[in-house]
Amino acid sequence: MEVKIEPSWQKILQKEFDQPYFEQLVKFVKEEYATQTIFPPAGQIFNAFNSCPFNDVRVVILGQDPYHGAGQAHGLCFSVNDGVPFPPSLLNICKEMADDMGKPMPASGNLQYLANQGVLLLNATLTVRSGQAGSHQGKGWETFTDAVIKRISDAKQNVVFLLWGAYAGSKSKFIDGNKHLILKAPHPSPLSSYRGFFGCKHFSQANTYLQQHGLTPIKW
Repeated sequence: MEVKIEPSWQKILQKEFDQPYFEQLVKFVKEEYATQTIFPPAGQIFNAFNSCPFNDVRVVILGQDPYHGAGQAHGLCFSVNDGVPFPPSLLNICKEMADDMGKPMPASGNLQYLANQGVLLLNATLTVRSGQAGSHQGKGWETFTDAVIKRISDAKQNVVFLLWGAYAGSKSKFIDGNKHLILKAPHPSPLSSYRGFFGCKHFSQANTYLQQHGLTPIKW
């Protein structure tokens, strides 16, 4: 199982890759791919990083787990491959995005176009067993992705962090709110979206902040 990460991230995260916990994580993940059906495909584990080099990061959206259904996950949080029906949370994200930006609903749930513009679509856990939500939690991925969030916060200025739901919100402790914009809202899942995700206007707020700091807004 050969998995590569984009060179700027390789450099930034080398300290993590050298840690004993990451060695253990790699051993676990390799074993899982060899013996189970795991999503996303191995070549897409680091898709969020490979699609969005470190210097390009302007917005971070944090998810929890990859989708665990066949053909859905491709290494970008909340996103699905072209032609795959919108999962409920993604449908609500796209509804809010369309409403906030005054645009029609996208035809596809593939958010690659956002990653290409500097939106890091990061899941806290980067792999999962087929049909078993949360099956790779607590194996080391969260230690790694927490370090990613902290590294972005420490090394960059004026990044927008979109934290939806209590789990994502808990990651704000790794972010310096004096040099970045942290926007929190309830999770976009149907269970909580009506408690304040709809109408949060995070997408227009993110663009306003970026423009105020001389950065190019995102074409949501």
